[in-house]
Amino acid sequence: MSHVVIIGNGIAGITTARHLRKLSDDKITIISAETDHFFSRTALMYIYMGHMKYEHTKPFEDWFWEKNKIELKRAWVTSVDSTSSRLEFEDGTSMNYDKLVLATGSKPNKFGWKGQDLKGVQGLYSYQDLEMMEENTKDVQRAVIVGGGLIGIEMAEMLMSRNIPVTFLVREASFWDNVLPNGESEMINRHIREHHVDLRLSTELEEILDDGTGKVKGVKTKAGELIECQFVGLTVGVSPNVDFLKGSEIEMNRGILVDQNLRTNIENVFAAGDCAEFREPIGERKSVEQVWYTGRMMGEALGRTLAGKTTAYTPGYWFNSAKFFDIEYQTYGWVWPEKKDSESDFYWEHEGGKICLRLRWDSQSGKLTGVNNLGFRLRHHAFDKWFSQGRTVDYVLEHLRDANFDPEFYKQHEPQIIDRFNAENGTQLKLKKKSWQRILDLVS
Repeated sequence: MSHVVIIGNGIAGITTARHLRKLSDDKITIISAETDHFFSRTALMYIYMGHMKYEHTKPFEDWFWEKNKIELKRAWVTSVDSTSSRLEFEDGTSMNYDKLVLATGSKPNKFGWKGQDLKGVQGLYSYQDLEMMEENTKDVQRAVIVGGGLIGIEMAEMLMSRNIPVTFLVREASFWDNVLPNGESEMINRHIREHHVDLRLSTELEEILDDGTGKVKGVKTKAGELIECQFVGLTVGVSPNVDFLKGSEIEMNRGILVDQNLRTNIENVFAAGDCAEFREPIGERKSVEQVWYTGRMMGEALGRTLAGKTTAYTPGYWFNSAKFFDIEYQTYGWVWPEKKDSESDFYWEHEGGKICLRLRWDSQSGKLTGVNNLGFRLRHHAFDKWFSQGRTVDYVLEHLRDANFDPEFYKQHEPQIIDRFNAENGTQLKLKKKSWQRILDLVS
C-alpha cells in the first residue's frame, strides 16, 4: 500500500483523492493551510455579498473524509525533497510520501508597483483573501480595481453590493478584448457602466499611494491622474503557486512541467490544476489551464493513473462560462478576438443590448468552429456533440432551438437570429421545431 500525499485541497487535489479512493486502498493525505475542508472557490464572492455562508460552499459533509479514509493535515509546505521523498513544513516537522501530487493552485499577480504591499491592497483567490477583504473594506469611501479580467468584475460586483463606489482601471481599450471580439466586449463595457462602475479604459496603474501609516490613500495612473481610495483590488490575473518548489529538482517554467499523464520529470511526482504546465499544449489550449472544470478533469484522470490505470488528460472541446453582473456568458469551441483568415463570422445582438450570439465557422467546409452567447443559455452537450459530428453552421442554426437551455417561459430569440443570418448571407435557412427526441440524443 502506497502513501499518496496531495498538496492542495482545491478542485484538482480533492478530485484526485476521490477518484483514487474509488479504485485503491492506498493511504491518502491531503495537505492544505487554507481551510480544513474543500469548498467551492467560485462561491467566495457570494459569501461576501451575503447570499451564502461558508458552510454552504462545501459540497461534502465534514465526515466525508474520515468515512472515505482520506486524512487531512492543516499545514504550510515550505520545501519538497524529491530525492528522499520528503516534505518539510513551516513548523519544522516533515512527512514522507511514496507518491506526491502538487495541486497548489494559483496566486494573484503583482507587478512590482510601488505601494502594492500597503494595507488595503490585495487580490482575491483564497479564503484568507476573503477574510482580508472583509477587514480591508470596512468604512471604505471608494475602491479602485486594477485589471480587467473575470476576478476584477467579480470584485466590482462584491463591492457594489455594499454600496462602495468603484473605479475600474483597465489597461486594454475595451473590457477583456484580449478574449472577446468587439461586439461582446462593447456590450460588457456598457453593462459595467450601467451598474454605476467608473470604468476607465486604456488606463494603467503607476503607483499606489501611502497615507503615511502604511495604508493606501489612493492611486496614481500613468497619465498622472490621482484617484483617492482606501482599498485597491489587484486583479491582473493569477500565476501558478509554485514558489516553494524553487531549488527543488522538479522542473518548472511558469508552472510545474508535466506530460499529458500529468507526470513531472520526477517519477513519483505529479501535478494537476492551475499549477501544472503542459510541456506540449493540447490542440489550441494554453499550456497552463486555470479553469475550474479543467482542474476537475485533471483530477479524474490523475486519480485513475495513481491507481494503476494510466489515463491521459483529454479535455475535449474547449468551453467556459462566466457572469458579468447580470449577463451570463458561455463559449464553446474557439472564438478568438479576431477571426482567422480561414474563418467566417456572424454576430447577432438583441435590440436591448444585453443578449448576443456569435458564430464562427470554417469558410471552406462550413463546419462550426466556435460560439459565444451572452444573456441566454445554450446546452453544452449540444455543441460538444455538434463539434464531434462536424456539423455545419447551417445545421446548427436550423437546430438552434434544441440547444436552448432557458426555461420555456423565457423569450426565444432563434427566429430573429436565423432571419438576420439569412439576410446577411443570402441563405434561406428554416428554423426546425424543437424536438425533445433530438435533445435527448444530444445529451445521451
